[in-house]
Amino acid sequence: MACKRKNCAHTSSTVASKASKVLRDGRTSSASKSAAGSALRQKRK
Repeated sequence: MACKRKNCAHTSSTVASKASKVLRDGRTSSASKSAAGSALRQKRK
């Protein structure tokens, strides 16, 4: 389904995979985890 909003963004599979690794890694900072979570929220459903 196409996005109805003008500024609609979707995360690529590669970026989503890397963001998932950041969230699972216990050594990353909370800022990194926040950015990774933001990237995953844009993933196409």
